[in-house]
Amino acid sequence: MMLRIVKILLILSIAAWALIGVLGNVIDWGGTMGAVGAATSMSSFDPVPASGRATTSGVVILLGALFIVLLKLLTGALCLFGAWQMWAARVGDAEDFARAKAYALTGCGVAMFMLFAGWIVIAETWYELWRSPVMIDLALNSAFRYAGMIGVMALFVGAREH
Repeated sequence: MMLRIVKILLILSIAAWALIGVLGNVIDWGGTMGAVGAATSMSSFDPVPASGRATTSGVVILLGALFIVLLKLLTGALCLFGAWQMWAARVGDAEDFARAKAYALTGCGVAMFMLFAGWIVIAETWYELWRSPVMIDLALNSAFRYAGMIGVMALFVGAREH
């Protein structure tokens, strides 16, 4: 029973990360758009052969910001709903509890997708943000740390119980 409660708390912590992140992104919408704009403009490092990929398009920046906010919101909602289902199934048998994890683990997957696709594939690889001495710590290392922690917690939560 204690192990199940720890798993529920881990999922709630991921929901909190996502929803607090959404709140921060919305309250500081200019900062959110600025971070995405800094990535897409490739302006935080000297020009390189790939600099032709750079864009300051308001539409691209808005889509990037919405990608982040909406997927964090979805992560938070799925994890909250999943935690609720896990709580309801905490006293049931192992199969019931395993089924109750589905939404929570989906929320974890959405978070990992958002962090990997958004920051690693698009920002780091396409827009070569790894070249930026400023953004590598602010964005890329944080995205990797978050995705790694969420992934480890998802593995722990998803582990079958006897």
